[in-house]
Amino acid sequence: MQREQLADFLRRRREAIRPAEVGIADGPRRRTNGLRREEVAMLAGMSVDYVVRLEQARSSQPSTQLLGALSRALRLSDDERTHLFHLAGHQPPPAEGTARQARSGLLRMLDLLGDTPALVLSDLGEVLAQNRAHTLLAGEHTSRTGDRRYLAYRWFTEPSVREGQPAEEQSRHSRQLVADLRAVAGRRPTDPTVTGLLTRLQAASTEFRTLWAEHEVAVRRADRKTIVHPRVGRIVLDCETLMTPDLGQELVVLTPADDEAREKLNLIRVLGTEEFPSAVPARPSPNG
Repeated sequence: MQREQLADFLRRRREAIRPAEVGIADGPRRRTNGLRREEVAMLAGMSVDYVVRLEQARSSQPSTQLLGALSRALRLSDDERTHLFHLAGHQPPPAEGTARQARSGLLRMLDLLGDTPALVLSDLGEVLAQNRAHTLLAGEHTSRTGDRRYLAYRWFTEPSVREGQPAEEQSRHSRQLVADLRAVAGRRPTDPTVTGLLTRLQAASTEFRTLWAEHEVAVRRADRKTIVHPRVGRIVLDCETLMTPDLGQELVVLTPADDEAREKLNLIRVLGTEEFPSAVPARPSPNG
């Protein structure tokens, strides 16, 4: 671990980011160049004290999970992220692992959307990043581990997850998830991450096995869905998807389908995070 170089790199990257790039208001009294340490800590989901110790070269070796969170918070490019891992004494994630880090360009677009709920997904349905508006709408999705990272796995193995969607839409959603995975399996037929997930899903869910056998294939690019929010009830949303050229990641933007949905989204923002604590199970299908 190269503590001095790591400290210098993190400090300079923090100072190079404009607050507006990460959705933070740049008020007239701000004296700090770039982000404050507490803002980096908030964005990365870690303590301010640890960020301070990292920048003062006094920290223990950060884990790969913390490095990934810092990469997202500081909007690092792929090359910068690789450099960060090297400085911290870790090997950069392999190709599949790197794909699990949201691309810097998509992160910038996510920030620019402001109060419009949006998220970045991998092609396997792992939430790589989400803005605050989406977290308030659907819960926090980026900290799960193992197979629970994947929307489809939770959908087919955890009955409580379906409470976030009306009963009349659940069958269609199941088919969409399976058809999406079929498309991914066709593009990545020998990828052990894909084949392993599919094997475990078929072992865990009779419904998944039945739908998988029908061999439906479809990549969702636009959709209309209904989210059942625990505080404001049903919200009808239009979903638009922007995909990367290799189809490995996508930016999903959720906009209100009518005036009632717009009012409910505004109410959710007013209620804030104190009305939707992290202990509440996150809603299952942020991308429809």
